[in-house]
Amino acid sequence: MGRRWTWLPLARCQDGEPSGPDQERQKRWAELFDELDVNKDGHVDISELRTGLAGRGLSRGSLERMVKAGDTNQDGVLDFEEFTQYLRMHEKQLKLMFRSLDRNNDGRIDAAEIQHSLRAIGVNISLKDATRILQSMDKDGTMTIDWNEWRDYFLFNHLTNIEDVARYWKRSMMLDIGEQLTIPDEFTEEEKKSGYVWRQLMAGAMAGSVSRTGTAPLDRLKVFRQVHGSIDLKGNVLSGFQSMVKEGGLRSLWRGNGMNVLKIAPETAIKFSAYEQIKDVIRGRNESRTLRVHERFFAGSLAGATAQTAIYPMEVLKTRLTLRKSGQYSGIADCAKQILLKEGVTAFYKGYLPNMLSIVPYAGIDLAVYETLKFSWLNRNRGVVDPGVMVLVGCGAVSSTCGQLASYPLALIRTRMQAQASVKGAPKPSMLALIQNIVTKEGVAGLYRGISPNLLKVIPAVSVSYVVYEYTRIILGVDIEGRRGGKGKS
Repeated sequence: MGRRWTWLPLARCQDGEPSGPDQERQKRWAELFDELDVNKDGHVDISELRTGLAGRGLSRGSLERMVKAGDTNQDGVLDFEEFTQYLRMHEKQLKLMFRSLDRNNDGRIDAAEIQHSLRAIGVNISLKDATRILQSMDKDGTMTIDWNEWRDYFLFNHLTNIEDVARYWKRSMMLDIGEQLTIPDEFTEEEKKSGYVWRQLMAGAMAGSVSRTGTAPLDRLKVFRQVHGSIDLKGNVLSGFQSMVKEGGLRSLWRGNGMNVLKIAPETAIKFSAYEQIKDVIRGRNESRTLRVHERFFAGSLAGATAQTAIYPMEVLKTRLTLRKSGQYSGIADCAKQILLKEGVTAFYKGYLPNMLSIVPYAGIDLAVYETLKFSWLNRNRGVVDPGVMVLVGCGAVSSTCGQLASYPLALIRTRMQAQASVKGAPKPSMLALIQNIVTKEGVAGLYRGISPNLLKVIPAVSVSYVVYEYTRIILGVDIEGRRGGKGKS
């Protein structure tokens, strides 16, 4: 765990500036440098900065920019002179930013001024959300941010202008609407025009692809248990894997994964586009109005339903390919052709109703639990606006698990309906008939058949997805603070 920094008290003049800044700051920075320099070689590198500042929720990209800005001799590390020179220059920049935010020149920043700074870059947030940002920085409980609090909070964030600060706040608020992307991100008009939005969505699609591929064997086992139940498929997770490998070899554990990955991109694109259109309808003529939480949730759920409707045939194909036996289909096209010829077009929408019904409980509980856990953590750790990777992964895993528990019976019914191969024109069992049949034969526990491998994959899936997402954003030129990387962008 990173250290909690306690700054030495500084003598103050009436205008809030330090008196004798060189002596006081030099002493404070010397102690700080000594603590960061773990191996006592007279230099601090990226690794030492990440260890020493771990509790401040800083990204690797932010620390790399700090080193690059202060490393005058280009040796990849900071000696004490470079370290203090960087902090001296950065404090000057922070002072200018503080004064530009302090619109009434009272030496303090309040929630209304934070709200105004975000609106200046096109992000309309409520006063309540602005207050949450303020509380994360307000150490003395005055509901304002003075120069000391501002400087201490942003000293190691390499933000060069007020637009950077506003975007940093915006990215912090983005985490409040769910890491599972149940509700899409909010983006400014500038970000939409610059192509930033599609780089973000591409990073999300890449993260989903890697995550799903890594946990595909557990997903296939879940589908097998959902469809075949306890009567046809007995034993634990290990015996389930052994059975699948015996039938089709090691590669069979990834059956259906190709379609599962292919559907990510269109689903993400449709969901985002639909979300933007639905938000416009909700706002009506007042285009600048901030959507409330329940309005964002409604828009996100409706956008998710729209995306699911558009790509649902791919869901059916994924289930059929996951359950296929060796040699049953030669590929995706052959599977689609056989379903169409034998069962008709309506077969591609089997299980559609329970799938739609499961969206609201999953999305609602996932979002509510995530926000509750994150804000509980923030309330216990005042002064930190970004909880960091491990906390977010933990919140995401718990919220996703709760959402799954609530919606799992509907997901199981959907999968069974998708898996049913029927003769064209033959009667199809209804959702209620399937539920009654399962409860009669297997009891209520039958509605949760296959949930154990599903829960086992939550933590690795969320962890892998988060890590890949952040690294992909950096590769694509967008770091965790939401700024473009590369030359000319410090």
